[in-house]
Amino acid sequence: MPKLLFSKARLYEIRDLMQNVKRPRRIDIVLNRRRRKKDVQDLMVQKISDEPSSLKLSCPTENKLHLTLEKLLRDKKYLAAFQTFLESEFSEENIKFWLACEDFRSTASLDDLRWKAEEIYTEFIQPMACREINVDHYIRENIKTSLENPSISCFDEAQKHVYLLMERDSCPRFLNSDAYLSLTRKSRTMWYI
Repeated sequence: MPKLLFSKARLYEIRDLMQNVKRPRRIDIVLNRRRRKKDVQDLMVQKISDEPSSLKLSCPTENKLHLTLEKLLRDKKYLAAFQTFLESEFSEENIKFWLACEDFRSTASLDDLRWKAEEIYTEFIQPMACREINVDHYIRENIKTSLENPSISCFDEAQKHVYLLMERDSCPRFLNSDAYLSLTRKSRTMWYI
């Protein structure tokens, strides 16, 4: 196969042509990248806004990488690990109270409702209780007055307060703990087996 040979004169001509070509300055390149990036972002926004609203609402929750407290409380495996974690931190009263309130809500008879309400009050709400939860005086007094005629919703405000405490404080610590990380590793390895 014959080799192509370039003469020195030909190479000099190419080099001279290259000097006459206007090269973009670095600023031009950066600005062009920004423009392209903005165009892509505009297209993405336009595409998302064209989708039906039901799809838009469900997508962000499906793509979450972290486990939320609500999902954690529904799954028995994660709930057991969360309880163990809270016991190791000596703060299991919040989850125990929340679970007791959930059990209280499922009570059907009025007699059972009354004694369960008293039991929850003495164990979690009453000052100097063995597992006293952190609620303010206003919530405590409202529960005390509602015990005269208990209803399914008499612990709702305290339960919501405890849920928010767990969501802001205990759950993020649990999700960063070794207990949770080892649990997720085990579930991933079980998935591949």
